[in-house]
Amino acid sequence: MRVVNRSLRVEIEDQMKLHGYNLNQVAELTGINVGNLSMALNGVSRAMTIRQLDALARVFGKVPGWLYELYTEECISEEKLSRPRLIPYLVRCAEVGRNDCIEPVISKILDNAKNVSIIFSVAEKLYQKGRSKESERFYQLVVDNVKDNFSEMLSMSHYRLFSIIQGTDAEKNWKAVIRFDPFRNRLSEHARLDALLKLTRVCFTLQKWNEVEGYADELIELSIMLCSQNIATERHLVYYYGIGLLFKGVVLEKRGLYDQAKKCVHSYANLGWWEPLDESGKKEIEVLGTLAKANLYTLEVLSGNQGIINEYADYLAGLNRLNDIVAGLIAIIKSANTYTFNVDHVLSRFSGSIERFDSFNQDLILSDRHLRFRYHKAIYEFRNGRVQPGIDETLHCLSLANEMRRYEYSFYCVSLFEKHRENASTQQLEYYRSAVVREEVYLE
Repeated sequence: MRVVNRSLRVEIEDQMKLHGYNLNQVAELTGINVGNLSMALNGVSRAMTIRQLDALARVFGKVPGWLYELYTEECISEEKLSRPRLIPYLVRCAEVGRNDCIEPVISKILDNAKNVSIIFSVAEKLYQKGRSKESERFYQLVVDNVKDNFSEMLSMSHYRLFSIIQGTDAEKNWKAVIRFDPFRNRLSEHARLDALLKLTRVCFTLQKWNEVEGYADELIELSIMLCSQNIATERHLVYYYGIGLLFKGVVLEKRGLYDQAKKCVHSYANLGWWEPLDESGKKEIEVLGTLAKANLYTLEVLSGNQGIINEYADYLAGLNRLNDIVAGLIAIIKSANTYTFNVDHVLSRFSGSIERFDSFNQDLILSDRHLRFRYHKAIYEFRNGRVQPGIDETLHCLSLANEMRRYEYSFYCVSLFEKHRENASTQQLEYYRSAVVREEVYLE
């Protein structure tokens, strides 16, 4: 028996003596079959599992990860790897933060390129358990060590990394899109649907309208193609089809093509013709119908229909969802700035909601909307002769833009502030100088 193996078992036997436990007592306390425990402790035909070691640690009052540094010999012997023991071991090491145990094992696994599948399995198990941060390093190892660009394992690792990396940092998000984009069509069809949806959402927040349109077209085409196939998807296929149309409508809106955008909205507002359609599909159609109603209000407002403002505000208040409220207020303020009318009463009505917009700092779409709201609100305040509130909104927007690394908005805010610098208070000037310094640091 190897010294390391004996050391692992000697440590356990010492704890049994210290606590005055015999084999039957330990078996009862851990819930491990006494025969299996006996063979594991004696190293006879059965290696110890990481679950058994964890159970022993709990009985002996030890911290999670106890004796993990001695466990590798249960997994690797005479250059042979035990996949059934390595995968749960590395998963547990990642979960309890025993990174010191991971690196030596990884180096041995990577001695043979075929063993990368072990690392991928570890990453997948961590990801499925909601440990996306811990899984990231393992997916990156797969990306770094798989040379076959058409490997399904490589494509999925790129997809997972793309999903994990998404945050509010615009620069990182765009780099993530660029890295993942070449692999999107190499995913399985059901995974590709969600990948296209994520790509569309990220590019929406980055205002990359050509990319949004391209991915939305792919989403629509793929959902139609899969309609006749019995493929399990995260959500009903009608959702992917409808959301693809929704983003197409958004692109048309951003290009100022409001009439064309309305036609697109009407398309996903009426999807009862879709087949097959079960209860989940009907619920998705209801959701899309609600989104369509809100977006038709938006298009009417952006087209200059001032008479519908109060009706739209009532609709938003009835929904009582911050996501819808911030989106609606952007449209209302943007229209007010374009067509020079007053919406103070609407802003006052939703003042409580507006105060909560700063809670959006972790959500990709909502943080983008909050940023755009502050920018259009700053312009609105200046247009109505309220210079101090306008400067405050400009500085608020500048702070958000710097945090999100949305440099185009940083520049917009700097330009806006400089137009009104002479009216800024000492405190506002100091805040502005510190914000500009932070922006220069980000750019270095």
